[in-house]
Amino acid sequence: MKLSNKTQVLQDLIAPAVNACDVNLWGIEFIPQGKRSLLRIYIDRDILDIEQGTVEVTEPVINEDGEEELGRGIGVQDCVRVTQQVGAMLDVHDPISGEYALEVSSPGWDRPFFQLHQMQNYLGKQVALRLIAAVENRRKFQAKLLSVDLENESIQVEVENQHVLLIDSNNIDKANLIYQD
Repeated sequence: MKLSNKTQVLQDLIAPAVNACDVNLWGIEFIPQGKRSLLRIYIDRDILDIEQGTVEVTEPVINEDGEEELGRGIGVQDCVRVTQQVGAMLDVHDPISGEYALEVSSPGWDRPFFQLHQMQNYLGKQVALRLIAAVENRRKFQAKLLSVDLENESIQVEVENQHVLLIDSNNIDKANLIYQD
């Protein structure tokens, strides 16, 4: 889960603009595509306190845009505000050469993971992994997330037949949650 140098520079530049919109930067994807690149920004809110009951939510709040806020999720207006804020900042700093498309969205139900600590809230859930180097002759698989070790930068997952694998986070090319209702 190591970011490329270009992605890290963009993330460092974008984070303050996103935080100014009262949302959190979940992660970014920068995809060069010939003449027109794609910069995708994922934003989220901290809802862990609500899920754990440490913040009491009683009445829905209607924000200035007429959206109902219960302290969960990202609304369309959040995406619009971040697009405007980040777009203006990118116009000033111009870190991307050539044309690019800017997309802003929530991570969604099948949220991608960009940093190891993001996986901690999803222990026991199914994740899809794509590895850089094969582990036991496999680069792609779905597994149950058993543990996240921030100190050793690794995760432990359970694949079929209760087989447990230890995976170095630097070997993870892509990881995302598999939504199950």
